Amino acid sequence: MATAETPDLAARADAAACSVTRAFGKRLFFLPGTHLGASFRPHNGLQAFLQPWNYWWQAHYVDCLVDTGRRELATGVRFDGASRPSAGCLASRLLTAIWLRNRLRFENDYFDDMAWLALATLRLDHLAAATGKPGRRRNAKVRENLTRQFDSASTGDLGGGTFWNTARDFKNTPATAPVALYYARTGGRGQAQGLLDWLNARLLDPEAGLYQDGLRIHGADTVLVTDIYTYNQGPVLGAMLELGGEENLRRAVALIEAVARRLTLNGTTPEQTTVLSCHGDGDGGLFTGILLRYLALAAADARLPQHAKDAARAMVLETAAAFWNGRTETAPGIHVFSSNPLRPAGQTYPPGSAVELSTQLQAWMALEAAASLTR
Repeated sequence: MATAETPDLAARADAAACSVTRAFGKRLFFLPGTHLGASFRPHNGLQAFLQPWNYWWQAHYVDCLVDTGRRELATGVRFDGASRPSAGCLASRLLTAIWLRNRLRFENDYFDDMAWLALATLRLDHLAAATGKPGRRRNAKVRENLTRQFDSASTGDLGGGTFWNTARDFKNTPATAPVALYYARTGGRGQAQGLLDWLNARLLDPEAGLYQDGLRIHGADTVLVTDIYTYNQGPVLGAMLELGGEENLRRAVALIEAVARRLTLNGTTPEQTTVLSCHGDGDGGLFTGILLRYLALAAADARLPQHAKDAARAMVLETAAAFWNGRTETAPGIHVFSSNPLRPAGQTYPPGSAVELSTQLQAWMALEAAASLTR
């Protein structure tokens, strides 16, 4: 039973799921059997038609729906009521809409985008199998096509790693890490370990203990891009846990410690010192939610020492609590979450301002990550 000391984290995650699917979810061009997330709300019809196509936001939308579907499976209760579609059904419709909106294909110019969709589709198939529903041939075809893309992008140039996009002038953590995680989850363990080894050799900042952004090719020169983002740490951690082994697990512990040391905020209470920093809106509005997904996996991993699991758990629970406490209810059952966990949504999204899907997915991911630790 939930109390002030032990809140109902599953109910909070359901509230986020309802808020995003109701406020942002729509049919694509009014087509039945489709579901797509609007890039922002509110907007008029012309804005909806002209708004940018954020493929990788939609990939993470699929992942969030799978999180919710896993909770539905555990409880036997649909997140938005018995009369509304299940999370798994919406995720399947979303994949259909992505294919249609992306001009009847799943490939695009960015290998990191495709990696996130491949990972989400793989998780959706696992959810379908757990519910006793056969996975769709389409989902397997998605991964078959995208795997070929990853194989072509993961070359020996610069000693290894994965190119970011089809320009092939930047090898970076945003592409290499999720591709490594995808390989690790689909039987390509050698490929995954090779990509991890490259990240450790070329992009790990030994002082910070965190992974830098990437290596950009300028003619005959290579330039290290030293920016450090929360989300880059997440799939690296996920790949380490997926592959296992003494060295990967040792590095996973070190990475958790570095995140806790370098990527948390100084709040106004002792608990808030474990709240993760965020990266604003736009694409950055997704970043910290992605890291929280993999910190939750670490918090529940019996192979890790207790102090590392406790640190990961604290970051997940406190960041999720901060998002929840800062929310604004704009209509019955519809919440808006802040892009900054230490500022209320009323400040980051004043009344009348456009709210971006990315930031709402981030809060939803945070709340799902927290709820996963109670199962």
